[in-house]
Amino acid sequence: MSTLIFPPISSTSLQTEEAAVLARELSWLLTSLQTTLRSLKSGLEECASLLAPAEPGSTLPLSSLRSEHLKGFITRVGTRIVKGDIHLRLPSLPPPKGAGSVKLSISTLPTAPTLTLPQLGQCRTLINSCLDVVDATLWTGDKENADFVSGQLRLLHENIQEAKGALKGWTEGQRAWNEEDMEVQAFNPPLPEHVSFHLSISEAAILLNIRVLELASPNAGPSTPVGANASYSGLSLRERLATAFGGPKPAHNDEANDVFSWKGKDVRVKEKVRVESQDPSLMAAMAKLGALERSIALERRALDVVMERDGD
Repeated sequence: MSTLIFPPISSTSLQTEEAAVLARELSWLLTSLQTTLRSLKSGLEECASLLAPAEPGSTLPLSSLRSEHLKGFITRVGTRIVKGDIHLRLPSLPPPKGAGSVKLSISTLPTAPTLTLPQLGQCRTLINSCLDVVDATLWTGDKENADFVSGQLRLLHENIQEAKGALKGWTEGQRAWNEEDMEVQAFNPPLPEHVSFHLSISEAAILLNIRVLELASPNAGPSTPVGANASYSGLSLRERLATAFGGPKPAHNDEANDVFSWKGKDVRVKEKVRVESQDPSLMAAMAKLGALERSIALERRALDVVMERDGD
Protein backbone atom coordinates (compact mmCIF):
# COMPACT_ATOMS: atom_id res chain seq x y z
CA MET A 1 0.00 0.00 0.00
CA SER A 2 1.31 3.43 -0.95
CA THR A 3 1.82 6.01 1.79
CA LEU A 4 1.99 8.91 -0.62
CA ILE A 5 -0.54 11.72 -0.20
CA PHE A 6 -2.63 12.59 -3.26
CA PRO A 7 -2.85 15.21 -4.30
CA PRO A 8 0.71 15.99 -3.18
CA ILE A 9 1.26 18.74 -0.59
CA SER A 10 4.34 20.70 0.32
CA SER A 11 6.71 19.53 3.06
CA THR A 12 5.74 22.50 5.20
CA SER A 13 2.04 21.62 4.96
CA LEU A 14 2.87 17.98 5.67
CA GLN A 15 4.68 18.90 8.88
CA THR A 16 1.77 21.10 9.89
CA GLU A 17 -0.72 18.27 9.32
CA GLU A 18 1.47 15.76 11.24
CA ALA A 19 1.70 18.16 14.17
CA ALA A 20 -2.08 18.61 14.13
CA VAL A 21 -2.66 14.85 14.12
CA LEU A 22 -0.25 14.36 17.02
CA ALA A 23 -1.97 17.15 18.95
CA ARG A 24 -5.36 15.49 18.45
CA GLU A 25 -3.95 12.10 19.49
CA LEU A 26 -2.37 13.64 22.57
CA SER A 27 -5.61 15.37 23.52
CA TRP A 28 -7.55 12.12 23.08
CA LEU A 29 -5.01 10.16 25.14
CA LEU A 30 -5.01 12.69 27.98
CA THR A 31 -8.81 12.53 28.07
CA SER A 32 -8.85 8.70 28.11
CA LEU A 33 -6.27 8.70 30.90
CA GLN A 34 -8.86 10.22 33.21
CA THR A 35 -10.88 7.00 32.98
CA THR A 36 -7.73 4.93 33.46
CA LEU A 37 -6.79 6.88 36.58
CA ARG A 38 -10.24 6.32 38.10
CA SER A 39 -9.82 2.59 37.46
CA LEU A 40 -6.36 2.69 39.05
CA LYS A 41 -7.78 4.45 42.08
CA SER A 42 -10.37 1.71 42.51
CA GLY A 43 -7.64 -0.95 42.38
CA LEU A 44 -5.48 0.93 44.87
CA GLU A 45 -8.42 1.24 47.27
CA GLU A 46 -8.88 -2.54 47.08
CA CYS A 47 -5.21 -3.02 47.95
CA ALA A 48 -5.54 -0.60 50.87
CA SER A 49 -8.56 -2.50 52.21
CA LEU A 50 -6.63 -5.79 52.06
CA LEU A 51 -3.93 -4.28 54.30
CA ALA A 52 -6.29 -2.36 56.60
CA PRO A 53 -6.38 -3.25 60.33
CA ALA A 54 -9.76 -4.99 60.17
CA GLU A 55 -10.84 -7.33 62.94
CA PRO A 56 -10.63 -10.25 63.53
CA GLY A 57 -7.53 -10.22 61.33
CA SER A 58 -5.76 -13.11 59.62
CA THR A 59 -4.82 -16.17 61.69
CA LEU A 60 -1.91 -17.97 60.04
CA PRO A 61 -0.55 -21.43 60.91
CA LEU A 62 3.17 -21.91 61.48
CA SER A 63 4.80 -25.29 61.01
CA SER A 64 8.37 -26.29 60.24
CA LEU A 65 8.83 -28.45 57.16
CA ARG A 66 9.32 -32.18 57.78
CA SER A 67 10.07 -31.71 61.47
CA GLU A 68 8.51 -30.94 64.83
CA HIS A 69 10.89 -28.07 65.53
CA LEU A 70 8.20 -25.41 65.40
CA LYS A 71 4.40 -25.51 65.58
CA GLY A 72 1.94 -22.73 66.30
CA PHE A 73 0.03 -19.78 64.90
CA ILE A 74 0.01 -15.98 64.77
CA THR A 75 -2.80 -13.48 64.18
CA ARG A 76 -2.14 -10.40 62.05
CA VAL A 77 -4.32 -7.29 62.16
CA GLY A 78 -3.05 -4.74 59.67
CA THR A 79 0.65 -4.22 60.34
CA ARG A 80 0.49 -5.67 63.89
CA ILE A 81 0.84 -9.18 65.26
CA VAL A 82 -1.76 -9.22 68.04
CA LYS A 83 -1.78 -12.86 69.10
CA GLY A 84 0.35 -15.96 68.78
CA ASP A 85 1.41 -19.22 70.40
CA ILE A 86 4.51 -21.05 69.20
CA HIS A 87 5.96 -24.32 70.47
CA LEU A 88 9.67 -24.99 69.94
CA ARG A 89 11.45 -28.33 70.10
CA LEU A 90 15.08 -27.57 69.44
CA PRO A 91 18.12 -29.55 70.62
CA SER A 92 19.85 -26.36 71.76
CA LEU A 93 16.79 -25.04 73.64
CA PRO A 94 15.77 -27.52 76.34
CA PRO A 95 12.16 -27.15 77.56
CA PRO A 96 11.23 -26.43 81.19
CA LYS A 97 11.02 -29.39 83.51
CA GLY A 98 7.87 -31.38 82.86
CA ALA A 99 7.16 -29.68 79.51
CA GLY A 100 7.57 -31.20 76.08
CA SER A 101 8.45 -27.95 74.33
CA VAL A 102 9.39 -24.31 74.86
CA LYS A 103 6.30 -22.14 74.47
CA LEU A 104 6.50 -18.59 73.14
CA SER A 105 3.26 -16.65 73.62
CA ILE A 106 2.77 -13.13 72.33
CA SER A 107 1.55 -11.00 75.21
CA THR A 108 -1.96 -9.55 75.01
CA LEU A 109 -1.44 -7.22 78.00
CA PRO A 110 -2.24 -3.56 77.23
CA THR A 111 1.19 -2.51 78.49
CA ALA A 112 3.10 -5.00 76.33
CA PRO A 113 5.14 -3.70 73.35
CA THR A 114 3.49 -4.16 69.96
CA LEU A 115 4.95 -6.50 67.38
CA THR A 116 4.78 -4.81 63.98
CA LEU A 117 5.78 -5.64 60.40
CA PRO A 118 7.59 -2.54 59.06
CA GLN A 119 7.34 -3.75 55.45
CA LEU A 120 3.53 -3.73 55.65
CA GLY A 121 3.62 -0.25 57.15
CA GLN A 122 5.80 0.92 54.28
CA CYS A 123 3.49 -0.72 51.74
CA ARG A 124 0.40 0.99 53.21
CA THR A 125 2.16 4.36 53.20
CA LEU A 126 3.12 3.95 49.53
CA ILE A 127 -0.42 2.94 48.54
CA ASN A 128 -1.81 6.00 50.32
CA SER A 129 0.76 8.13 48.47
CA CYS A 130 -0.46 6.59 45.19
CA LEU A 131 -4.04 7.56 46.03
CA ASP A 132 -2.90 11.13 46.72
CA VAL A 133 -1.11 11.23 43.34
CA VAL A 134 -4.23 10.02 41.53
CA ASP A 135 -6.43 12.59 43.28
CA ALA A 136 -3.99 15.38 42.49
CA THR A 137 -3.89 14.35 38.83
CA LEU A 138 -7.67 14.09 38.54
CA TRP A 139 -8.81 17.12 40.50
CA THR A 140 -6.12 19.70 41.19
CA GLY A 141 -3.63 19.52 38.33
CA ASP A 142 -3.79 20.60 34.71
CA LYS A 143 -5.33 17.59 32.97
CA GLU A 144 -4.36 18.93 29.53
CA ASN A 145 -0.70 19.47 30.42
CA ALA A 146 1.08 16.41 29.02
CA ASP A 147 4.30 17.06 30.95
CA PHE A 148 2.40 17.31 34.24
CA VAL A 149 0.41 14.13 33.58
CA SER A 150 3.56 12.28 32.49
CA GLY A 151 5.35 13.26 35.70
CA GLN A 152 2.41 12.14 37.80
CA LEU A 153 2.29 8.79 36.00
CA ARG A 154 5.99 8.30 36.62
CA LEU A 155 5.60 9.03 40.35
CA LEU A 156 2.60 6.71 40.52
CA HIS A 157 4.53 3.94 38.75
CA GLU A 158 7.52 4.23 41.10
CA ASN A 159 5.34 4.14 44.22
CA ILE A 160 3.47 1.06 42.99
CA GLN A 161 6.76 -0.70 42.25
CA GLU A 162 8.07 0.07 45.73
CA ALA A 163 4.81 -1.07 47.36
CA LYS A 164 4.98 -4.37 45.49
CA GLY A 165 8.65 -4.70 46.43
CA ALA A 166 7.76 -4.33 50.11
CA LEU A 167 5.38 -7.30 49.81
CA LYS A 168 7.98 -9.32 47.92
CA GLY A 169 10.43 -8.80 50.78
CA TRP A 170 13.18 -6.56 49.44
CA THR A 171 13.06 -2.92 50.44
CA GLU A 172 15.82 -0.34 50.50
CA GLY A 173 16.95 0.38 54.02
CA GLN A 174 15.40 -2.79 55.48
CA ARG A 175 17.25 -3.74 58.63
CA ALA A 176 18.76 -7.17 59.24
CA TRP A 177 17.53 -9.40 62.05
CA ASN A 178 20.43 -8.54 64.34
CA GLU A 179 19.81 -4.80 63.89
CA GLU A 180 16.20 -4.92 65.08
CA ASP A 181 15.76 -4.71 68.83
CA MET A 182 12.96 -7.12 69.71
CA GLU A 183 11.33 -6.37 73.05
CA VAL A 184 11.44 -9.49 75.21
CA GLN A 185 8.43 -8.13 77.13
CA ALA A 186 6.32 -8.54 73.98
CA PHE A 187 6.02 -12.18 75.06
CA ASN A 188 4.43 -13.68 78.14
CA PRO A 189 6.54 -15.11 79.71
CA PRO A 190 9.37 -12.91 78.36
CA LEU A 191 11.41 -14.19 75.42
CA PRO A 192 14.64 -15.96 76.53
CA GLU A 193 17.56 -13.54 76.29
CA HIS A 194 19.58 -15.80 73.99
CA VAL A 195 16.72 -16.34 71.50
CA SER A 196 16.11 -14.07 68.50
CA PHE A 197 12.52 -13.86 67.18
CA HIS A 198 12.36 -12.14 63.79
CA LEU A 199 9.26 -11.59 61.64
CA SER A 200 9.34 -10.23 58.09
CA ILE A 201 7.58 -10.45 54.73
CA SER A 202 8.77 -12.64 51.87
CA GLU A 203 6.78 -13.15 48.65
CA ALA A 204 3.54 -12.03 50.36
CA ALA A 205 4.09 -14.58 53.13
CA ILE A 206 4.89 -14.12 56.81
CA LEU A 207 8.45 -15.27 57.37
CA LEU A 208 9.51 -16.25 60.89
CA ASN A 209 13.15 -16.91 61.78
CA ILE A 210 13.98 -18.08 65.28
CA ARG A 211 17.65 -18.25 66.19
CA VAL A 212 19.24 -19.71 69.29
CA LEU A 213 22.38 -17.66 69.93
CA GLU A 214 25.63 -18.14 71.80
CA LEU A 215 28.44 -15.73 72.59
CA ALA A 216 31.33 -15.68 70.14
CA SER A 217 34.91 -15.77 71.40
CA PRO A 218 36.39 -12.30 72.05
CA ASN A 219 38.79 -12.56 69.08
CA ALA A 220 36.30 -14.10 66.68
CA GLY A 221 35.63 -12.66 63.26
CA PRO A 222 33.43 -13.50 60.31
CA SER A 223 35.91 -16.09 59.03
CA THR A 224 36.99 -17.46 62.38
CA PRO A 225 36.05 -21.09 63.13
CA VAL A 226 33.61 -21.73 65.94
CA GLY A 227 36.31 -22.88 68.33
CA ALA A 228 39.52 -24.77 68.80
CA ASN A 229 37.73 -28.05 68.20
CA ALA A 230 36.06 -26.91 64.96
CA SER A 231 36.32 -29.25 61.98
CA TYR A 232 35.57 -29.15 58.29
CA SER A 233 32.54 -31.37 58.88
CA GLY A 234 30.94 -28.58 60.92
CA LEU A 235 30.92 -30.64 64.13
CA SER A 236 33.18 -30.02 67.09
CA LEU A 237 34.96 -32.90 68.80
CA ARG A 238 32.43 -32.83 71.67
CA GLU A 239 29.49 -32.91 69.25
CA ARG A 240 30.98 -35.77 67.23
CA LEU A 241 31.56 -37.83 70.36
CA ALA A 242 28.01 -37.16 71.56
CA THR A 243 26.60 -38.21 68.18
CA ALA A 244 28.75 -41.35 68.11
CA PHE A 245 27.33 -42.46 71.48
CA GLY A 246 23.75 -42.10 70.34
CA GLY A 247 23.10 -38.44 71.08
CA PRO A 248 21.03 -36.27 68.76
CA LYS A 249 22.77 -34.89 65.71
CA PRO A 250 23.10 -31.11 66.01
CA ALA A 251 21.14 -29.04 63.52
CA HIS A 252 23.26 -26.78 61.32
CA ASN A 253 22.29 -23.63 59.54
CA ASP A 254 23.54 -21.27 56.85
CA GLU A 255 24.72 -18.75 59.46
CA ALA A 256 26.62 -21.11 61.73
CA ASN A 257 30.07 -19.80 60.77
CA ASP A 258 29.22 -16.10 60.89
CA VAL A 259 29.57 -13.65 63.76
CA PHE A 260 26.87 -11.02 64.31
CA SER A 261 26.67 -7.96 66.51
CA TRP A 262 23.47 -8.34 68.52
CA LYS A 263 22.47 -6.11 71.44
CA GLY A 264 26.05 -4.93 71.81
CA LYS A 265 27.54 -8.45 71.85
CA ASP A 266 29.23 -10.66 69.26
CA VAL A 267 27.17 -13.82 68.84
CA ARG A 268 26.91 -16.88 66.67
CA VAL A 269 23.77 -18.65 65.53
CA LYS A 270 23.80 -22.00 67.28
CA GLU A 271 20.53 -23.17 65.80
CA LYS A 272 18.00 -21.67 63.42
CA VAL A 273 14.51 -22.56 62.27
CA ARG A 274 12.79 -20.82 59.35
CA VAL A 275 9.04 -21.01 58.68
CA GLU A 276 6.87 -19.36 56.04
CA SER A 277 3.09 -18.96 56.20
CA GLN A 278 1.18 -17.76 53.14
CA ASP A 279 -1.15 -14.84 53.85
CA PRO A 280 -4.10 -14.77 51.39
CA SER A 281 -4.70 -11.04 51.87
CA LEU A 282 -1.08 -10.17 51.14
CA MET A 283 -1.02 -12.48 48.11
CA ALA A 284 -4.14 -10.78 46.70
CA ALA A 285 -2.68 -7.32 47.34
CA MET A 286 0.61 -8.19 45.60
CA ALA A 287 -1.25 -9.63 42.59
CA LYS A 288 -3.38 -6.47 42.29
CA LEU A 289 -0.31 -4.25 42.59
CA GLY A 290 1.38 -6.26 39.83
CA ALA A 291 -1.63 -5.73 37.54
CA LEU A 292 -1.70 -2.00 38.34
CA GLU A 293 2.04 -1.76 37.65
CA ARG A 294 1.61 -3.30 34.18
CA SER A 295 -1.36 -1.05 33.39
CA ILE A 296 0.41 2.16 34.34
CA ALA A 297 3.54 1.06 32.41
CA LEU A 298 1.46 0.68 29.22
CA GLU A 299 -0.10 4.12 29.70
CA ARG A 300 3.30 5.71 30.23
CA ARG A 301 4.65 4.05 27.10
CA ALA A 302 1.69 5.25 25.02
CA LEU A 303 2.08 8.81 26.30
CA ASP A 304 5.81 8.79 25.55
CA VAL A 305 5.12 7.68 21.96
CA VAL A 306 2.58 10.44 21.34
CA MET A 307 4.88 13.02 22.97
CA GLU A 308 7.69 11.78 20.71
CA ARG A 309 10.22 11.07 23.40
CA ASP A 310 12.16 8.09 24.62
CA GLY A 311 10.61 6.30 27.57
CA ASP A 312 12.48 5.04 30.63
